[in-house]
Amino acid sequence: MKPKNNFKNFEEFLPPQLTALERAKAKTLFLKEIALKMHKFYGGKMSVMPHSWADSDDWFNIWYTPGVSAVSTAIRDDNFASFELTNRANRVAIVSDGTRVLGDGDCTPSGGLGVMEGKAMLMKSLGGIDADALCIDSRGADGKPSAQKIIDFVKMISPSYGAVNLEDISQPNCYFALDALRKECQIPVWHDDAQGTACVSAAALINALLLAGKDIRNVKIVLYGAGAANSTVAQFIIKLGADPRKIIMFDAFGALGRGRSDLEKNKSFYKQWELCKITNPACVSRKDEAFKNADVLIALSKPGPGTIKPELIKLMAHKAIVFACANPVPEIYPDQAKEAGAFITATGRGDFENQVNNSLCFPGILKGALLCRANAISDSMALAAARAIALYTQKTGLKENRILPLMSESEVFALQAEAVAAAAISEGLARVEIAKGFAYEKAKEDIAASQALNKELMKSGFIKEPPRKLIEEALEETLKEI
Repeated sequence: MKPKNNFKNFEEFLPPQLTALERAKAKTLFLKEIALKMHKFYGGKMSVMPHSWADSDDWFNIWYTPGVSAVSTAIRDDNFASFELTNRANRVAIVSDGTRVLGDGDCTPSGGLGVMEGKAMLMKSLGGIDADALCIDSRGADGKPSAQKIIDFVKMISPSYGAVNLEDISQPNCYFALDALRKECQIPVWHDDAQGTACVSAAALINALLLAGKDIRNVKIVLYGAGAANSTVAQFIIKLGADPRKIIMFDAFGALGRGRSDLEKNKSFYKQWELCKITNPACVSRKDEAFKNADVLIALSKPGPGTIKPELIKLMAHKAIVFACANPVPEIYPDQAKEAGAFITATGRGDFENQVNNSLCFPGILKGALLCRANAISDSMALAAARAIALYTQKTGLKENRILPLMSESEVFALQAEAVAAAAISEGLARVEIAKGFAYEKAKEDIAASQALNKELMKSGFIKEPPRKLIEEALEETLKEI
C-alpha cells in the first residue's frame, strides 16, 4: 500500500506495536520529513501573479508608462486614493526578525521565511488577501535584536500596505514594537502570535466551558507560560469575564504574583508585572497546589512532550479543560492528558483534535480590518472575531472533539470579517462606512475566488502534483528513525 496525498491515514503504515506516544512522535517526524521535501520541490509556497487584463502592448502602456502616470499624480494629491488605485487595500506585510520562530527559538531572519510564506499562503487561501513575507535583520551594532529597527522598518514600508502582521519576534521587542506602531502608524499593526493566539484561545475556551457546563466567572485557570501569547491570553479571558483572582500564571522561574520583584524591576516584562498585580493574590507558588481543582489549563510554553506531567492533570477538577498549544510538539500529548482525566483537550496542531492556532483567525480579522480601512485592530475587534468563531462552531456542531472549526471551513473567516468590521465601525476605527453584510459578502467572494484559482492552477498543471516518490521517501525515512 502506498501513501496518498492526503496524510490523515498516515498511521496505518506504522508498526502496530507502537504506543500512542510513539505514534504521535512518528507523526511529527513524518510531517517534518515531508515538509522539507515538498518545500524543496516547489521552491517555497508562494509566487506573484497579475490580476489585471493584459493581452497586448496597448495594455502594458496602461499598466505601466505612460498611462500609470495619472495614477501616481492622483495618489500624490490624495494618499488615501492608494487604497482604490492600487492593491494596497488588500495587501498585508508579514514582518519578522526570526528571533522566536514557533518552538525553535532564534532561526535567523532567513529562517523565518518558511513560516512567513506559510502565513501568506493561508491569508490568500482563507482570506483572499495578498501578503508579502518580509524577514528582516533587526540586530543593532551590539549584535542584539532591536525593537527600534523593527519600528523604523514597518513605518517605512507602511505606505505600501493596508495592514502589517508582526510575527515570531522575541519578547520584549514584540511588545515594544507593537505598542509603538499602534500609536504611530495609520494602518493596523497586528501581533498575531499574541493577539491571534489569544483570539482563538478565547473562542475555544467559550465553547469548552459551554460543553463542561462551567461559568467563566467561577473557574480556576492555570496559564503555563508567560510569553507574548499567554500574557495576551490572560488579558483576553479577563475581558471575557474570568476572575483574575482565580488565575495562576507560571513562567520559567515560577508563579507570577506580587512577590515577583524580578519582574517589577525589569521594564522588559511590564506586561507580566501588570498581571502579577491582579492575579494569584494568595501567592501560590507550587505547581501541585496551583493545579489542584483547576478547571482550565492553557499552556503556551516549552515544546514537549513532558513539559506538563500527567500527574498534574490528575490534580485538576472534574471535566478539566487542557489546552497544550506549544508548537511543534504540545507540552503533553492529548492521549496522555485524557488518560489523566482531562475532559476536553486541544493543541496547536492540525493533526490532533481541536486545533487552537492563530491560523483560524488572522485571515478573517485582517480581511475585516482591510475592508473597512481600519486604522487599528483593537482587542475588542479581536474578541468580536472570537465570539464569531465560537458561535459558528455552536451552530455547525459543537462537540468535545470539535470546539473550533477546521481551517477548511471558509465560512468562518467571512463571518469574522463581518464581526471585525462592525466592531471597528462601532469603535470609530474604520475610515470608510460600509453597509451591514458587505464585509461578509466581499470576504466570501474573495475567498471563493482565491480557492477556485488555486484549484484551476492544479487542474491545468501549472501547479504540479507532489511526486509520489517524495512521499514514499518521507515515509521510509520516518520508519527508519523510529
